[in-house]
Amino acid sequence: MPAEVADADQVEAATARIENELGPIEVWVNNAMATVFAPVAETTPSEFKRATEVTYLGTVYGTMAALRRMLPRNEGRIIQVGSALAYRWIPLQAAYCGAKHAIAGFTDSLRTELIHDGKNIHLTMVQLPAMNTPQFTWCRSRMPRHPQPVPPIFQPEVAAERIVWASHHNRREVFVGVPTVVAIEANKVAPGRADYYLGRTGFDSQQTNEAVSKNRADNLFEPVPGDFGAHGVFGQQAHEAAATTWLSEHKGLTALAGVATLGALAFVFTK
Repeated sequence: MPAEVADADQVEAATARIENELGPIEVWVNNAMATVFAPVAETTPSEFKRATEVTYLGTVYGTMAALRRMLPRNEGRIIQVGSALAYRWIPLQAAYCGAKHAIAGFTDSLRTELIHDGKNIHLTMVQLPAMNTPQFTWCRSRMPRHPQPVPPIFQPEVAAERIVWASHHNRREVFVGVPTVVAIEANKVAPGRADYYLGRTGFDSQQTNEAVSKNRADNLFEPVPGDFGAHGVFGQQAHEAAATTWLSEHKGLTALAGVATLGALAFVFTK
């Protein structure tokens, strides 16, 4: 059901039609995004506004539409597709990082309200690593070379499998891939060190060697014609499985792994 997720009325109308034609919504997944790859000084206010409206407010509007149906029934699951960048900011993606941070804050605030009201509606945020999706082909970019996800890169099926799994299990968060765990946990230990590291490496690691026109077509404000499918152009580099899959299904061992990771990172960053 196509809709402009940055328009609350369109989201509500699409949700109503879905329920009328297909029945009660049991699981709602917020996944829409739009972004611009550029330094803050080269990003316009309208570009920040649009990326925020789609990525952040699209999630808010989708969540609100789902809640209108789920609250009276007192059941349902809402999955927010997040990113390691909800915790660890990187250069050239201020619009996207800001939106993902905002989604995390919004989701955590809503969760406390549902707990207060005793509602049987579960929220999960699935934090992703770099994914081989088409976004790097049609995102707006002011970089001289073709944008790319920061390696290591994973195929979109890895994320899809974890999102489906999360829709059947009560988890507050699901971390997909070791890079996600490392980025989030390392940021807890030494965010300043990570700032300096990414300041030195983050520009080059997000670009290939291929030159790209700054005037190429992008989908920030309007869809790009054509069917881009689910996969991007980095298939040869992309992993088809994530090592954290088993850990995410075993919370106790995940907690122990997290403690061990923090200890190891603390040792490395203090040497």
